[in-house]
Amino acid sequence: MTQFLIRPAARNDAEAITRIHASTGILTGLQPTLDAQVGAAPTPQQLRFWRDAIEFSEPQLHVASTVGQVVGVVGFDRSRDAGTAPTMGEIWTIQVLPAYWNEGAGLALWDTAREELIQEGCTEVSIWIDLTNDRALRFHALAGFKRVMSSARSATVHGVRTEQIRLKRKLLGS
Repeated sequence: MTQFLIRPAARNDAEAITRIHASTGILTGLQPTLDAQVGAAPTPQQLRFWRDAIEFSEPQLHVASTVGQVVGVVGFDRSRDAGTAPTMGEIWTIQVLPAYWNEGAGLALWDTAREELIQEGCTEVSIWIDLTNDRALRFHALAGFKRVMSSARSATVHGVRTEQIRLKRKLLGS
C-alpha cells in the first residue's frame, strides 16, 4: 500500500485541488467544477475559490501527497445544515485522484478529518453524498456512516441537478 503524507493544504495546493475536484467529478457522474476538463488549466475563479478556502479555513482543507504530488483532499468543518448542534461536524468534500483509489489515501484523509473534528469538540459528523455515487456510498458505509433516510434532497452541484442523501456517524465510540 502506498504511503501518504497528510498535511494542511497550502495556498500553492489550489491548482492540484482544482484538478482533483474536476477529475473526480467527471468520474462520479457530476459535471466538473465550472466546466473544467481533466488536464485543462484551472480557471482563475476556481483557483480563487480554493485559495480562499485555504486562506480562511472554510472549510479546513488537508491534502494527501505521495512522491511530492498532491493526490487527494478532504474539507471539513462544523455542519452547515440548519438546526444541527454545534457538536455536529461535516465532511464538505473528500476526493482522491482515480489512480490512487484503493491505495489508502481516502482512509488517511478521513482519519485526519475525524481526529481534527474530535479535537474541535465534535461528537458526530455528516456528509452529503450523491445517490448515484456508489463508490462514495460504499466508502462511507465502511467508515461507519449510516444513511439518514429522511434526509433525501435535490441539490444543484456545479450546475448539475443531483439527488443526495445525508450520512451520519458518531465520532467517538464507533
